[in-house]
Amino acid sequence: MRVDSKPDFYDILGVDRNASQEEITKAYRRLARQHHPDVNPGDDQAEQRFKEISQAYQTLKDPEKRAKYDQFGEAWEQAREGGQWQNGDFGQFVYTNFGAGSFRDIFGDLFGDMGPGGVQFTTGRSRRRPEPGPTRGHDVEYELPISFDEAVHGGEKEISLTLADRCPECEGMGGETQSCPACGGTGQAQSGGGFFNLGAPCPQCHGTGQVVTSRCATCRGSGEATRRRHIRVKIPPGVETGSKVRVAGEGGRGVAGGPAGDLILTMQVQPHRLFRRRGDDIHLDLPVTFVEAALGDKVTVPTIDGNVTMTIPPGTQTGDQLRLKGKGVRHLGEGGRGDQYVHVEITVPEKLTGQQRKLLEQFDETWDEDPRKSMRR
Repeated sequence: MRVDSKPDFYDILGVDRNASQEEITKAYRRLARQHHPDVNPGDDQAEQRFKEISQAYQTLKDPEKRAKYDQFGEAWEQAREGGQWQNGDFGQFVYTNFGAGSFRDIFGDLFGDMGPGGVQFTTGRSRRRPEPGPTRGHDVEYELPISFDEAVHGGEKEISLTLADRCPECEGMGGETQSCPACGGTGQAQSGGGFFNLGAPCPQCHGTGQVVTSRCATCRGSGEATRRRHIRVKIPPGVETGSKVRVAGEGGRGVAGGPAGDLILTMQVQPHRLFRRRGDDIHLDLPVTFVEAALGDKVTVPTIDGNVTMTIPPGTQTGDQLRLKGKGVRHLGEGGRGDQYVHVEITVPEKLTGQQRKLLEQFDETWDEDPRKSMRR
């Protein structure tokens, strides 16, 4: 029989006792994000809650420890080597249970590139904790309007855009710099035994290892500048609205020799005056005369590749759909093409000559079919 004096680990994580490892990990990450001390600075209750969550997770994520816990409850720890972590400095708690130098892995696993509240840091030296050494530039997203023909056939297009970027004169530092006196140029906070000093960026230089001594005249200390770029972009055939094209190396500048980010183009296809696109199929409304529809004929039909000749069968009705196989859009990144569908619209002449009217009246005298007979009640 188990008798536990502490909160149950399963209750702490909010999972059932038969929860899978995936469910346990998912619950831990959700709670850790919510109660992490870096998200709740100065909140002792959040720090204590984070300790409990971490303790529960470290036990339940290990199948062997979990089995002992399920059998003995908290008593299983009495056989463990090492001390308890309920008391003492929180930095020592992290060191004892996760190992020196692994705080970065824990924090990165919880937040990745996300800051408190789920805000992703992409640019702006004052809002992120940059790391020393080469850093890749951020990706730039841009909506590119293209014509219908450019979308279906592909091609090249030159675009001009202005990018907000790090100042090229000061490399985004804001001016001339010197080694940070607080961290000795390492970019790392000096060890003080506390939680925030385990692998944390230096608070004075924000992890860059450098501090500004004089303001940059080009960017006036902001660390940012704009640049105008003219870029030729290859558009693959078959793209549609929402398709993304990545242009490597045309995004934000890298830091300290790091590679540039990419330019990500989102296609916005303009409508065509004749064609409509549904997936990789093309649709077209085709007017035909009532004589062509009644007797049948060969007519010229526009396609995305030019005009073709198509046969109108005798007796064709308005709304009938005829298919031109393989005359649609090329499948993006694949072989083959879609089809073109022709929707027939029978036109009626608005004006008739005397002879035309007489001929139609003679035809009507010989025509005894009632097109509305199905509507009789």
